[in-house]
Amino acid sequence: MHELSIAHNIVSIASAAAAEAGAEEISSVHVRIGALSGVVADALRFSFAIAAEGTPLANAELVIEETPVVVFCAQCNEEMMLPNPRLFRCPRCNQPCGQIVSGRELEIVALETP
Repeated sequence: MHELSIAHNIVSIASAAAAEAGAEEISSVHVRIGALSGVVADALRFSFAIAAEGTPLANAELVIEETPVVVFCAQCNEEMMLPNPRLFRCPRCNQPCGQIVSGRELEIVALETP
């Protein structure tokens, strides 16, 4: 379960940011996870609770924003959200689309203090 490793990294990065900002405690960590990131949100939530024990994030809530796959369609000359991330075809013209605009994200977006 690689989510535990990811959770440890989130806790480490967030703890360092909290220390740099002079915050003794973090109440929530906001992360953005793309549909192609390979991260299972529920497994990350579970892992985060374990990784955060004994840190300034021990009581923090992990807020996950899941983002869809967006590709650029050269035929339509615009970005399109894919209804099925397994089919890389434009939902409008059905042409293959290989240029991924978003959907691979795994990033900390914000930290909140009490």
